[in-house]
Amino acid sequence: MLNDIQKRILEVVAGMKNGEAAGAVNIRVDGKKEYRSNSEHITITSKEDKEGIDIRIEPGVKGEEVHIPVVLTEAGFKDKVYNDFFIGEGADVTIVAGCGIHSCAGCDSQHDGVHTFYVGKNAHVVYTETHYGEGDDTGRRVLNPETILYLEEGALVNLETTQIKGVDDTRRYTKAVLGKGAEIIITEKLLTHDGQHAESEMDVFLNGEDSRTRVISRSVAQDTSEQVFYPRVEGNARCFGHVSCDAIIMGEAKVKAIPAITCNHVDAGLIHEAAIGRIANDQIVKLETLGLSAEEAEEKILEGFLR
Repeated sequence: MLNDIQKRILEVVAGMKNGEAAGAVNIRVDGKKEYRSNSEHITITSKEDKEGIDIRIEPGVKGEEVHIPVVLTEAGFKDKVYNDFFIGEGADVTIVAGCGIHSCAGCDSQHDGVHTFYVGKNAHVVYTETHYGEGDDTGRRVLNPETILYLEEGALVNLETTQIKGVDDTRRYTKAVLGKGAEIIITEKLLTHDGQHAESEMDVFLNGEDSRTRVISRSVAQDTSEQVFYPRVEGNARCFGHVSCDAIIMGEAKVKAIPAITCNHVDAGLIHEAAIGRIANDQIVKLETLGLSAEEAEEKILEGFLR
């Protein structure tokens, strides 16, 4: 039975009110299966050799959803899972993941999630993942997600990851390998504050002819927090890739962006750009003329930037 804290976290990270959602569902709480429900065309099973689940989506499935949130509320709990997704040819699905940690005084809590996707020919996948932390500030909240994707011919993946607040340390890694005509759009949104630390690495391999990628990073670093971004795109065939890193820096925070592109084919077209800066004063002044305080104006600008 979910308690009020767990229900609140599930709503924040997975949009699940009272722990309920449409489609196939797997809820993991403090290292154990709390609830599972399969749909007609989507099956979730536990792994036998290690912690984690296999999610199998039948070919041709249209408009269905999968929700696989994780919640940590036990003091000092450390969790690692391996989740594999097998998306059938021509399927069109939405997968919602996320992890929320409620930590206790003096106790560090950690979740490491390794998600591997095998996306079938011409399949379309929307995958969203939200991370969130709350609780006593003396207990560190650590989240280390790893996302690996293999896209077959004509597959399309829209991957959106968001870190809202409250995560003290995160090391994120994303890898995508694309076949002929495949496309992946990666959008990462990240907020750090106080003395938090975040690192994000990405490797996208455009191996198939006419494969494409867009990598979009939007981040806000506040107080004394630190962020490091290292997105890498490699073009090994006729392909197109665009990497964009934008960050707002506040207080005494530090941000480092190191986008890298490698062309190994004469018809590989790759572009990268990065921008780091503070909020422009004229933006705040404009909102102040509409009746907002300086603090309210700043909050509205950050909200729009990370939307």
